[in-house]
Amino acid sequence: MNSNDRGKPESEAAASPAHHHDHNHGHDKGPGHRSPHVHHHGTTNLKTAFFLNLFFTLVEIAGSLLTNSVAILSDAIHDLGDSFTLLFAWYMERVSIRKSTDQLTFGYKRFSLLGALLSSLVLLLGSIYILSEAIPRLFHPEAVHPEGMTLLAIAGVAINGIAVLRLKGGTKLNERSVMLHLLEDVLGWIAVLIVGLILLFFDLPILDPLLSIVITVFVLSRIYPNMKSALKIFLQYIPEDMDIQIIKTRLNSHPGVSDVHDIHLWSIDGVYTIFSAHVVLRRDGSLSTGETIKRELKEILLELGIEHATLELEAPGSHCVECAMDL
Repeated sequence: MNSNDRGKPESEAAASPAHHHDHNHGHDKGPGHRSPHVHHHGTTNLKTAFFLNLFFTLVEIAGSLLTNSVAILSDAIHDLGDSFTLLFAWYMERVSIRKSTDQLTFGYKRFSLLGALLSSLVLLLGSIYILSEAIPRLFHPEAVHPEGMTLLAIAGVAINGIAVLRLKGGTKLNERSVMLHLLEDVLGWIAVLIVGLILLFFDLPILDPLLSIVITVFVLSRIYPNMKSALKIFLQYIPEDMDIQIIKTRLNSHPGVSDVHDIHLWSIDGVYTIFSAHVVLRRDGSLSTGETIKRELKEILLELGIEHATLELEAPGSHCVECAMDL
């Protein structure tokens, strides 16, 4: 199986499985070439952010019970989902340098996808619970403790802000994604702080369930597209930013190609894309020139964002067994 891993950015190369072949022609940017300092810095940042977030999530849960605030409880559920996301991001950053195995031939790429689904499921179940608590309070508002809300909100802005700063200088896609997620938490706590300050001066307990519902609806609006994308990847849909017909047209435009069929295109984790196809050579060509044609076709696919391609060459008029089986 030949692959073309040239031109991959560092964040993708860091997560790629080790190559099973030795003919990379000097283009290997795999795990063995990663800087230990960069890797250690990334895992340290994610580790710090995880423990900060987990610690404060526990504080939030206790605080929501003491203040009787469903807004704080809804943010605690949100942060619990973030803690799962951070834990898995930290874990994936640590295992990303591991080589592929006989059992995991593509390495650990799909583990991050599993983590995304699990954290989304936690957020979904938590959001349903929060709505079941907050909606009845719209009709029967309960008194909350605005002083406690305000103090927790200040702490929330500070602790999540520290976590954001820890990840702000990160160069990895993993770190940047988590940093943006935590930045949303900071904005959420600013909203809780504003409501807490208002309740210090005005008796408007309905603001607490209202804010809770707003936070929960926002979280749900982010969960749906994430779960949809993850499920599509698991079901091996083609990547959303790719078009089979465009790829087929580009490959068929090669002067040595007569036809391209039995095309399969899918993604391992939403980033690393796999492609396979049967390529029929023109009658004026021969299998002896196949390797040159294959290399040129893989360069075309790489331009289209496909890192791993397997191409089976066929002579004109040859019988395609897989096509007969309708695979």
